[in-house]
Amino acid sequence: MKQTRLMKILATGTLCAVAIGTAAAQTSTTVTTTAGGAVTSSTTTNSLNGTGTISAYTPGSDYITFRGEANAAPARYYYTKETPIVDAEGATVQWSAIRPDMPVNYTYVREGDRMVITKVTLQKPIKYYEKTTTTTTTTTSDR
Repeated sequence: MKQTRLMKILATGTLCAVAIGTAAAQTSTTVTTTAGGAVTSSTTTNSLNGTGTISAYTPGSDYITFRGEANAAPARYYYTKETPIVDAEGATVQWSAIRPDMPVNYTYVREGDRMVITKVTLQKPIKYYEKTTTTTTTTTSDR
């Protein structure tokens, strides 16, 4: 009797977890119509999330490369100038501050055979990555 009740609780918990995971995948639909009201195109995209480290980024290019796991091959993701980058505190980060080996979370959509980034979130505040320089000046006196 107790095993049956426990199995029901575990099955219900599993179903809830699957339902929440499915609901978390955001779906957006775009329908384009002409003046006559005829549908000319219809597109459905699902936002997906990923976690990894930046393995390559070249300023001025249209892609960035992420590595999901240490031994995994890097994957190329495309972005636009409007793709936001924020740090862990929510502060906006410029693309020029991005460099390899930064751990990130990212959201992307599949457009044909391309993966297009819709948002990049650094896992640490940008202050963590900023270089600080200390200058020491030594003066001597002739006494």
